[in-house]
Amino acid sequence: MIVLPKKTINKFSITKPIYKILSGVKNRLGKELKKKRMDTFFTIGFLNGFLPCGLVYMAIFASIATGNMIEGSLYMILFGLGTIPLMTAFVYLGNFTTGLVRKRIQQFIPVAVVVIAVLFILRGMGLGIPYVSPIHVHEMVDGGQMCH
Repeated sequence: MIVLPKKTINKFSITKPIYKILSGVKNRLGKELKKKRMDTFFTIGFLNGFLPCGLVYMAIFASIATGNMIEGSLYMILFGLGTIPLMTAFVYLGNFTTGLVRKRIQQFIPVAVVVIAVLFILRGMGLGIPYVSPIHVHEMVDGGQMCH
């Protein structure tokens, strides 16, 4: 087994350039945020929409669950358009919230994500629970039940 000296490993580290780039991006974003101009907030908010987060992944799974490319695309478009007023409202309402309210909201977010995930799982199981986990139409037809 060949053991390289630590200086050699650090010299050829792959992660150093990545951290350097990320550090540069973070510094530039910080400088832009300090300007507090409307165009800066718009640009950062617009670019933020392209960063995937848990709710975006949930929306992607929901759009895939539609089983139709057109409906799935429409779902994602409407999800994206729905975030515009919501994100705008949070920017303005964030200025009026206290530390305690922010802490409560941050505690609630993971709970909401888990609840939505459980609902998606239940929906996919087709257990026959109205509005939560309905039986799919093709299963009802195959099972001999009539749709009215």
